[in-house]
Amino acid sequence: MPEDGTHDHLLRIKDLSKRYEPAAGVEPVVVLKDITLVLDQGDSLAIVGPSGSGKSTLLNIIGALDLPSAGSVWLNGQNLTDLKPNQLAEVRNRQVGFIFQAHHLLPQCSVLENVLVPTLASSNEVLRDGAPDRARRLIERVGLAARMSHRPAQLSGGERQRVAVVRALINEPRLLLADEPTGALDRESATVLAQLLVELNEEEKVALIVVTHSLELARRMRRVVELRDGRLTPFVS
Repeated sequence: MPEDGTHDHLLRIKDLSKRYEPAAGVEPVVVLKDITLVLDQGDSLAIVGPSGSGKSTLLNIIGALDLPSAGSVWLNGQNLTDLKPNQLAEVRNRQVGFIFQAHHLLPQCSVLENVLVPTLASSNEVLRDGAPDRARRLIERVGLAARMSHRPAQLSGGERQRVAVVRALINEPRLLLADEPTGALDRESATVLAQLLVELNEEEKVALIVVTHSLELARRMRRVVELRDGRLTPFVS
């Protein structure tokens, strides 16, 4: 086991920084500074903070959609900063589930077909073979059994976001990342989705990180941290 304990946690971020170089002769923009964070399997964490503080950037780095300028990100024993693009794509597909504020469902596909889309790129034959049954079970679990063959335009906003949650879980990820998942929903639908995320976090034993402006959603997580001026600090309400 490495001395830094990288295998002790599902996710371990150490001394992570992210900066952008706009153009030659222009000062770099530092978005994240010396971020250190750990998350265990089945844990839940909310990241709050003002707009433009780098919350989505941090989430993208954790989910292997972007790379840090410095520091390391270990996920399930792998240092993401050491991986090649095809290996990062495999991590995104197999180990991470994504939920965004916009559901990004395919309008021409049914609920069931949308949920199964991520399995098409999976190299795990056993998972692919079992995906239709798992999809139906999860769709029923989120209360959409009667909507299985419906297309996104036939669903409410809350229903579409529940489909997005199921799609994020279909490949049995270790980590679920949600970027403002309730941001486009009315209060009632947001409350339903927040409760659903908490329940699925427990039932599926998947680690959950939520970026949100909603303190109601944030307080449902086991831990809450604030990202401000590029640094993570414990959240004080």
